[in-house]
Amino acid sequence: MSKQKKAVVLVSGGLDSATVLAMALKEREQCYTLSFDYGQRHCAELKAAQRLSQLMGATEHRVVSLDLGALGGSALTDASIAVPEHATQGIPITYVPARNTVFLSYALAWAEVLQAEDIFIGVNAVDYSGYPDCRPEYIQAYEKMANLATKAAVEGRSIAIRTPLINLSKAEIIRQGLDLGVDYAMTVSCYQADGQGKACGRCDSCRLRKEGFEKAGVSDPTIYRASR
Repeated sequence: MSKQKKAVVLVSGGLDSATVLAMALKEREQCYTLSFDYGQRHCAELKAAQRLSQLMGATEHRVVSLDLGALGGSALTDASIAVPEHATQGIPITYVPARNTVFLSYALAWAEVLQAEDIFIGVNAVDYSGYPDCRPEYIQAYEKMANLATKAAVEGRSIAIRTPLINLSKAEIIRQGLDLGVDYAMTVSCYQADGQGKACGRCDSCRLRKEGFEKAGVSDPTIYRASR
């Protein structure tokens, strides 16, 4: 068997990143998973990320602590801003300023240390909330920057930003994940899950997740809290 390539995989604990991890592992990548405690509303997703990384076979899982909440500007990091429970126009208040840029920068640094060839991230430009840092042109620009800014690339070891979900619908993501054996009951997507990881069923992330399972024609394993 050929030597496994190394990859850094961003794992939030949600549906998309669990699917991306399964895809990376299918390629026989030696996967190092990276999660962030960035001041988000709950830690249930971080617990899910750790469980998924361990049970799915990641080589190592790390959690980086940083405080995007200190800067504010998002319902996910500022408790004074309510999480919307209905569809809104434009870029929603759940957008966290520069989040993917910050996360990819940490992933890039670890990829250099590990001499990894790939960084996997579960961004999606079809069934998503309109976040500007989930678009293909953003990823292309970041990859170009990464290969200008790193010692590895200057010495001839380029790093690819891999986005296998970028053009898939939520239903297509779910179907592919199920084919790869992803246990979606272990994932947490809700923006305001409780301490046990139970979902609110009303936020934008819950809505997209529900619709995805419905369109995929499979049962939704998400545990939802009782309605208020």
